[in-house]
Amino acid sequence: MIGFIRGTVHEKQAPHVVIDVNGVGYDVETPMSSFFNLPAPGEQVFIRTHLVVREDAHILYGFLTEEERALFKSLIKVNGVGPKVALGILSGVSVDDFCLWISDNDVAALVRLPGIGKKTAERLIIDMRDRLPEQTGSSSRVAAGLIAPQTSPMEEAVSALIALGYKPKEAEKRVRAVADENANSEQIIRSALQSAAKK
Repeated sequence: MIGFIRGTVHEKQAPHVVIDVNGVGYDVETPMSSFFNLPAPGEQVFIRTHLVVREDAHILYGFLTEEERALFKSLIKVNGVGPKVALGILSGVSVDDFCLWISDNDVAALVRLPGIGKKTAERLIIDMRDRLPEQTGSSSRVAAGLIAPQTSPMEEAVSALIALGYKPKEAEKRVRAVADENANSEQIIRSALQSAAKK
């Protein structure tokens, strides 16, 4: 297993980051909560990782806090919740708020997250009660660093939401609802996720 990576941020394209470790580029998928706090390309980063091995791929997931990694590892053990859905959960809610929703049996809040229906929300509440990581009292949604511009900010935001589990039409609808022509893709993604969490 790869427990962590320390290297230089080579490229950022939500929700992926490429980290250069002595000339080897590690492609890492991150929840937006971690992505927003990654340093800019060219700067050093230390990121905790979890490797998921499938028949067709080895995928490395990265987290800036141990609490996020612990929650991710617990989530993917729940029936019906794979790594993609787990990333969507961590992107849509802080670890502290998720723990609170589970403790409060808040199905309505959970179903607002991408990829979570009522049955999955109820299963999460039952299965996660004894697996919750310790609450830290802090939320990490402050943006830092820039996404490398390859397409328009709106297109990048839509792609990021799709990668996090939203259906293409829903992702486009959420982005258009919060899009600001002066905003970069990171700001649009954050606004779309925050808007989804409030509804």
